[in-house]
Amino acid sequence: MPILQADYSNLNHEQMAADIGLKAKHIPILIASFISESNGAIIKLQEAIDNKNFDAIHSGSHFIKGSAGNLKFNEVYEMAKEMELNANAKNDSFDFKGYFTAIQDAIATIK
Repeated sequence: MPILQADYSNLNHEQMAADIGLKAKHIPILIASFISESNGAIIKLQEAIDNKNFDAIHSGSHFIKGSAGNLKFNEVYEMAKEMELNANAKNDSFDFKGYFTAIQDAIATIK
């Protein structure tokens, strides 16, 4: 799967709420929580990538995958899934840094 470019700056809270089965009033709280928790995961994931710690890459990307999937941030989900699978396979030739940057950039667009 190629690296995806995602822009979540124009989220439709009504549609997002309908997609995940919640009321729109809950979406800002979930987004704030996702951003807060993702920031910590991003820091740990970058450290894991820098150290080629495949277990920590697997764990961090799994966390981001799950959180993004719950909120239907599908591009982030797909990229984190690729990172998780390749970390599990200890694939040293996988572009972890490229995927990491794309995930980080996508999360930064969420408002």
